[in-house]
Amino acid sequence: MDKCTLCPRECSVDRDISVGVCGASGKVKIAKVMLHKWEEPSISGTNGSGAIFFSGCPLKCVYCQNKEISHGLKGEEISTSELVSIMLSLQDTGAHNINLVTPTHFSSQITEALELVRDKLKIPVVYNTSGYEKPEEIRKIGDYVSIFLTDIKYFSPELSQKYSRAKDYYKYAKASFFEMLRLQPKCVFDENGIMKQGVILRHLVLPSCRLDSIAILEDIARDFDVSSFKLSLMSQYTPEFCDKVYKELLRRVTTFEYNSVVEKAISLGYDGYMQDKSSASIAYTPDFNS
Repeated sequence: MDKCTLCPRECSVDRDISVGVCGASGKVKIAKVMLHKWEEPSISGTNGSGAIFFSGCPLKCVYCQNKEISHGLKGEEISTSELVSIMLSLQDTGAHNINLVTPTHFSSQITEALELVRDKLKIPVVYNTSGYEKPEEIRKIGDYVSIFLTDIKYFSPELSQKYSRAKDYYKYAKASFFEMLRLQPKCVFDENGIMKQGVILRHLVLPSCRLDSIAILEDIARDFDVSSFKLSLMSQYTPEFCDKVYKELLRRVTTFEYNSVVEKAISLGYDGYMQDKSSASIAYTPDFNS
């Protein structure tokens, strides 16, 4: 933590005395622990996914639905031993998995906790990330992770710079996706359809950005075997969380926009999950005050 380069920002700050672009110090900070029922069906299942929401984020998207913890840094600092206890408690309550939500900037501390709990944890670990990752960091944590749940948000450097201040987003997201598939090259499910191993690629369709969504699908299909992972196309964009200066984002995604992306995915041979338009509601955003 004395010269942090965990994420592509590589801001190199000493997190023991300051904070990085992510807003995090050297102490793990979490905002919520819950049995999450609103992830993909193979992740949440019937009992729920054992979600641990980490405070802070290297990406800082202007429309983030978890803005109060990713930007506002709401949360509580915990020790590595406390993180271990949380994981075991989630397992005891029947969680299908341990779901590490936005873990990038704490990946070193999380790896330490996962090593300590390795012989006791009997359920899969899900690495739930924005996709803005360094492949070498994915390799480091790969021995402990069974499922990668990763976003690819943008193809265009102009869009990723405008909305997430990360012109190099797609370069890192694609390279890290490659590493995830190398580590988990096949999706494995139990008899109840709960995922045990594999990669899920998430993409949130944004207003006025359907052509960028299609460009991602086309590029990934050219370079990867689309049958080796599951695609999750999301229509849940909610403008209530967006900074008001981005007027083009102050509406929901239209049926035409979303369906055109779904149709392209089907034509390219993708398999996975899609959402009903009712998912575009703040009702599905976790309450970080409880």
